[in-house]
Amino acid sequence: MALFGTLSEKINHAFSKLRNKGALTELEVKNAMREVRIALLEADVNFAVVKNFINTVSERACGEDILKGLESSQQVIKIVNEELVRLMGSTHAKLEIADRPPTIIMMCGLQGAGKTTMCGKLALLLKKQGKKPLLVAGDIYRPAAIKQLQVVGKSVDVPVFEMGQISPIKIAKEAEEYALKNGFDTIILDTAGRLQIDEQLMQELSEIKEKVKPTEILLVVDAMLGQESVNVAGTFNQKLDITGVILTKLDGDTRGGAALSIKAILNKPIKFCGIGEKMTDIEPFYPDRMASRILGMGDVLTLIEKAEQAIS
Repeated sequence: MALFGTLSEKINHAFSKLRNKGALTELEVKNAMREVRIALLEADVNFAVVKNFINTVSERACGEDILKGLESSQQVIKIVNEELVRLMGSTHAKLEIADRPPTIIMMCGLQGAGKTTMCGKLALLLKKQGKKPLLVAGDIYRPAAIKQLQVVGKSVDVPVFEMGQISPIKIAKEAEEYALKNGFDTIILDTAGRLQIDEQLMQELSEIKEKVKPTEILLVVDAMLGQESVNVAGTFNQKLDITGVILTKLDGDTRGGAALSIKAILNKPIKFCGIGEKMTDIEPFYPDRMASRILGMGDVLTLIEKAEQAIS
């Protein structure tokens, strides 16, 4: 998987110099942290996020007991791993379920982030969990959007509710009544994307939110956009108070900046990530697994476990 390839290489390179040493000096830790800092900035992680991250890790890593410890290099790597996990949200954030059905999931994002396809992936995932989802075509502006959602719906065998190109607010409301009458417990509402954020789009999304009171407002973000996607997410969050993020295109040779910055800046969890083209290529986002991928950590985690056993 090319995910975070270069970032992994550079971070591992920084740690390779520490690996075979027992005790470390503060200078050695600082040098390694400088390399990690450059690697994160090159991966397009937000500057303020990098600064806080490096400060926290350095402070913890230069603690008395760490530097004097036998396995200090492994301790430092362990700290980096823990802080990466914390940066991305510590625990896996599950989807909220409405007290009484239907649960309404409003999907929003810029055009080209893969939102419509992600609606289908999410529907399939929920179907496998025993839910009865309904896809709703609320993107009335892009000529082929309704058709695209129908194709997507067909491929995962989930019905699509559409009323053509009328008011998206009316569509959302009618879909809710339709779902109630027909026993659908989850609505996945595809909304309009634009090529860039505009006032009209935001106003419409706010009105849909007002009208149907979605349980979840999930922002679909293209992981390839790096820093830019974090800015986009910020605007959506300001206007809509989103409940979570879905990262798409995490299978590309993405620099990973979005995954590492978004939680820290928005304080909203990443709930899912898209990891490929197929309809099954969606997985819940686990910060700990993502951190170990970034650190290329199969081997390192084993080292850390050994070190922990030695300490306890």
